[in-house]
Amino acid sequence: MGSAAPSAQESGACNIKGNVSTRGERIYHVPGQKYYNETRISASHGERWFCSEAEARAAGWRASRV
Repeated sequence: MGSAAPSAQESGACNIKGNVSTRGERIYHVPGQKYYNETRISASHGERWFCSEAEARAAGWRASRV
C-alpha cells in the first residue's frame, strides 16, 4: 500500500513558472528574473509549471521580457 511518487512538477524539480497575463498572454518566468518571486501559479487560470524553457516554448508560451 504505497502512494505514487510525486511528479517532477509536484516535487519542485520544475521551477519555470507559466503565467497568464491580464491580456491573456502566456508568459514564462525563470528563476532570477525580475518578477519571478512575485509570480504565483493558479491552475484555475490555466497557469502551470515547466521543467525547461524548451518545454514552455513548445507549449506555446513566450519568455518574459523583463
